[in-house]
Amino acid sequence: MNKLQVIKIGGRVIEDESSMNKFIREIANLSDPCILVHGGGSMTTELALKLKIPQQLVEGRRVTDADTLKIAVMVYAGWINKQLVAGLQAMGTDAIGLSGADMNCISSTLRKKEGVDYGFAGDLNEKSVNGERFKSLLEIGFTPVVCSITHDGKGQLLNTNADTLASAIASEMSRFCEVQLNYCFEKQGVMRDMTDKGSVIPQLTKSEYSHLKNSGCIHSGMIPKLDNAFLALEKGVEKVIIAEAGAIENIIQNKPHHGTELSI
Repeated sequence: MNKLQVIKIGGRVIEDESSMNKFIREIANLSDPCILVHGGGSMTTELALKLKIPQQLVEGRRVTDADTLKIAVMVYAGWINKQLVAGLQAMGTDAIGLSGADMNCISSTLRKKEGVDYGFAGDLNEKSVNGERFKSLLEIGFTPVVCSITHDGKGQLLNTNADTLASAIASEMSRFCEVQLNYCFEKQGVMRDMTDKGSVIPQLTKSEYSHLKNSGCIHSGMIPKLDNAFLALEKGVEKVIIAEAGAIENIIQNKPHHGTELSI
């Protein structure tokens, strides 16, 4: 295994059947081995509201109380994960759905209550991702599909930010091969103006990102995504791209595409 694609899928793509089916077809056609990472935030929010369980986000990160954790596990590790696995299997790709507890592949620790109590949120550290487990699955031809539910090793499931998880997996797997990390969602990339499709930033450095964040152009859920993307580059990931899910095949084949490539 010389090259690996770590692909995080999120946003409205997960909820749109047509977009998701197109994305799955493109993943199945990739020549490089792949680890697919997903969350499912908006679906969790919708279900929680139907059940009259209040939701709170702080800078794009979910506050996970006990009831919300149950919903997150049902949605992430259940419905979304198995839909992705079934879709890949239908395209002839042998996929295996995982939470962090499965095979003890991703451990985490309960986030400390410093300023904001995030509830059952799991934070990662340098040893959280068991790269050897992922490597063994890839070597026998499986495509791991990883949801953002982790565990503390003591029986407690925890909700971990999917962008953070993708960054950590990509960083760990860079010990074994060249890794490209791709954040895919419904937008064409990082934009200066979220209402203007023509404002995609094709190249973004860390200093430019800091300026755009401080000026308020980049905010909310894009902040943890970009923080984690730059962290992955600093930890040895070869390339990081943020782009529309429908462009993933062109991105990996180095064909023309919309999207934002990051650099330190």
